[in-house]
Amino acid sequence: MITVDQIRAVALTLPRTHEALVRDRIKFRVGQIVYVALSRDETVMGFGFPKEERAALVAGEPAKFHLPRPSDLRFHWVCVWLDKIDEGEMRELVIDAWRMVVPKRVAAAFTETQR
Repeated sequence: MITVDQIRAVALTLPRTHEALVRDRIKFRVGQIVYVALSRDETVMGFGFPKEERAALVAGEPAKFHLPRPSDLRFHWVCVWLDKIDEGEMRELVIDAWRMVVPKRVAAAFTETQR
């Protein structure tokens, strides 16, 4: 199962990211915008994801992905069970969620350094 330390190791390498503890939940933010959040029991990761694509993601792999609680459906957000993904997939989800909240030039500069 993916751990908080593995997620932290990816998230904290991303420019402008900081970690916050809010109501006993670990969240990774750029400014005040949360792009990854963990459930209190650290078994579920919520992450930023385009609203228009999330129904297809969940329908395609319902054993892995699920929608957030109804009160959070207004946000660009999807959830994943951490025991259903590997480290490579977690990394991709975290980086893609981060790209949604940073300026395009910051994301582009990061992508350039990864080549």
